[in-house]
Amino acid sequence: MTSAKSDQSSSERFSVTFVPPAAQAVRELMEVTGLNKADVINRAVQIYAFLEDRKRKGSDLLLRSPDGETERVHIV
Repeated sequence: MTSAKSDQSSSERFSVTFVPPAAQAVRELMEVTGLNKADVINRAVQIYAFLEDRKRKGSDLLLRSPDGETERVHIV
C-alpha cells in the first residue's frame, strides 16, 4: 500500500494533444505567469479538479469585478 506522501511525490507522464484554443491559452499563461508548460498545465488541472469537486457539492462559481458586480460562471 502506498502512502499519500509517496503518491504526491511521484510524477506521471501524459501525452495529450491540445486543440488550438487550449494550446494558445497555455502559451499565453506561460507568458503572463513566467511558468513553464508543465507547471501551467499542472495548475490548470488542479484548479479544474477543485472546481468540479465544489460543483458536485452544490457550490456556485461567482466572479466579482472591481466595481462589485457579481457574475455566476458555468463550466460546461
